[in-house]
Amino acid sequence: MKKVIYLLGIMLLIAGAAKAQEAKTQSGPEIEFERVVHDYGDVPYNGDGQCEFRFTNTGTEPLLVLKPKSSCGCTVSTWPQDPILPGKSEVIKVTYRTNRVGNFDKKVTVTSNAVQNPTVVLRIKGRVLDQSTETFPEKTNDSTNESPVNNN
Repeated sequence: MKKVIYLLGIMLLIAGAAKAQEAKTQSGPEIEFERVVHDYGDVPYNGDGQCEFRFTNTGTEPLLVLKPKSSCGCTVSTWPQDPILPGKSEVIKVTYRTNRVGNFDKKVTVTSNAVQNPTVVLRIKGRVLDQSTETFPEKTNDSTNESPVNNN
């Protein structure tokens, strides 16, 4: 009986030490994004290609965000340069240059000093529409054409 109690005590000590070690490794900065995908939908040619990705430091130490890397030169990012304190939120601004017609699906890789997820991939997608060509109605001399303007 003493052996069983002794073994049970050792197992509890090992489990407690493992739990303490797990809690110890989880302290530090953590990054948590509200969303990681932004769908622009249909964007006019040379339209607004800006969006923001809000994140929070859910960890216990200051979070440092390194320069985000875009999958192409058509996507530019701005990010906070100063450390983000625990519990505080910031944004990474992403601008897609909408001077290319067609569908797009781009990635921005964010690297930080977060303990659990130091690398997060943000994604933007949408479709840039063709340049619109504005046309005006033509005046005709057809008498069947009814117009709200009386030209008598």
